[in-house]
Amino acid sequence: MMDDIDRIMAVMASAFDPLYGEAWNRRQVEDALKFGNCHYRLLDAQGAECGEDAEAVGFFLSRAGFEEEELLLLAVDPRARCRGVGATLLDHLRRDAASRGARRLLLEMRRGNPAESLYRNFGFYPIGERREYYRTPAGNRLDAITFACDVS
Repeated sequence: MMDDIDRIMAVMASAFDPLYGEAWNRRQVEDALKFGNCHYRLLDAQGAECGEDAEAVGFFLSRAGFEEEELLLLAVDPRARCRGVGATLLDHLRRDAASRGARRLLLEMRRGNPAESLYRNFGFYPIGERREYYRTPAGNRLDAITFACDVS
């Protein structure tokens, strides 16, 4: 039986392109979850929360702060994309964050990330930019864009 971190790592391995070096390693995920302010959700292929024996096809990992919650990672297995799993994860994030007192969601992503349309359709809007913030494993520099979305 896989534990939740195993399932997060399996989705991340399938979803993140190694060209950009965006996937976290197991230790990073474990360390984030040791603190009480990081939260996650796993969804199965039907877009429902994963039961103990279900295979996960999507997840999010977020960090709660004072009246804000930051989306650290969101991933959907390529085989399950375009089926509403990403939007369902964002719906869960919004509700979960609101229950923790968040008024705003934040995220940061590399310019050109194909998930940008998902985020914009959900109501995220750009609030800042960091020029050449990310460095790929090959050494290329990529801009980061910060987005926000009101929780209400």
